[in-house]
Amino acid sequence: MSTTCATGRHDKHDVYAAQCPCRGVLDLLANKWTALAIGVLEEGPQRFGALQRRLEGISPKVLTQTLRRLEDAGFVDRTIYPAVPLHVEYELTELGRGVAEPLGALRSWVERHLDELREGM
Repeated sequence: MSTTCATGRHDKHDVYAAQCPCRGVLDLLANKWTALAIGVLEEGPQRFGALQRRLEGISPKVLTQTLRRLEDAGFVDRTIYPAVPLHVEYELTELGRGVAEPLGALRSWVERHLDELREGM
């Protein structure tokens, strides 16, 4: 079993390798709140309150953590508009828009197959 990330091929990574940083990205993207937040942000820039209302059941703390992780990873941009009170908007970056399509396909697949999945649970 490999313990490094590089596979020996040019600039390729091995997500199955224990030390591969790909795993951190996979962990972020496989999170349900990440997949849902990116889906909402596909609709365009959103304020925190709008995101929280749309993502029913998410706590402010978890939404803040999710948005920070997405911003740190380069999937989301945060823009602060000087106003009273401050106006902050979140929107997908080009990288975020790129991952939105496969995550959208996953969300759609789950919705289409939920009844089948429930039978097996």
